[in-house]
Order: sequence, then structure tokens, then C-alpha cells
Amino acid sequence: MSLEVACLSFRQPYATLVLNGVKTIESRWRPLLSELQNCTLAVHIAQKSWEGEDWRLILTERLGMSTVQTEELLESGERFGRGVIAGLVDVGETWCCPEDVPCEEMRDLETAACLSELKLKYLTRLSNPRWLNEPMYSRGHKDVWTVQIPLHLLPSAPSNP
Repeated sequence: MSLEVACLSFRQPYATLVLNGVKTIESRWRPLLSELQNCTLAVHIAQKSWEGEDWRLILTERLGMSTVQTEELLESGERFGRGVIAGLVDVGETWCCPEDVPCEEMRDLETAACLSELKLKYLTRLSNPRWLNEPMYSRGHKDVWTVQIPLHLLPSAPSNP
């Protein structure tokens, strides 16, 4: 038995930031995730790392994380390695970020995306991140693709008291 879900590859550290609930907005140049609203998305950790350090400044300057906290977060995200499907996240609404967003609102969006320069990009809300029980090895793909995740890899649902 398995769960069929859409999957998207994220470079590090963004996969880690998504699966640890730090990054709650995904940005792309096209509305790649718009048809997945209210669906679950599998998070694939790409082999390559993201080129750029916007995320580091946002973690330290805006979220107040120390260097030690940042490094511990990054290390936790490498526990499954790369080239694996590592977790799941729920997909919310997608919208195009306008050019005239007020500064404070843009700062909030950039903080949630762990990235700057969001104008005219398509933004998608992400929520309910969860790591799989074990990694599932898979080649990445350029766009969204479909995967079958064995049920024993799925994190157990939280019990209701």
C-alpha cells in the first residue's frame, strides 16, 4: 500500500527550511503549484545546494537565530542525505506578488519565503510540514512529478487527546 502524491525538488537549505516549518512560502517564476492547492506535496531534497545567502541573513537578522542554531538546523536537514524524498507539506493558495507591495508586508513575505526579491514571482503558502520516517531514494525532476510513498514511511498522525 502506498500514497500517491505530487513531488517537487528543493535545493538545500530550502528543503530543510520547508520541512522544519521555517519557510512557509515557496516562490517560483511561474504558478507551478497553483493546481495543487489543498493537496499534499512530497519534498525531494536535490543533490545541489542553493547558490546564494539570502536565507542565512533572514534566519539571523529577521528570525533572530544564532550561528549555532542555524548550523544545527542545517545539520538536522542533512540527516537523510540528498537525492531523497524526505517529507510532506500541505499546499495552500498561489498568487503573483505585485510590484507595489508595502515595505512591511514585503518584509514579512520575504521572511516567510527565506528569500528576497519576490516581486512578480508566484508565491504559494506551505503548511503542516512533516518528515518521513525514513528517506525514499528518488531522482529529482525539473517540475512537479508523481511519486508513490509506501505507507510505512508516512509519519503517524498526531493522536487527539
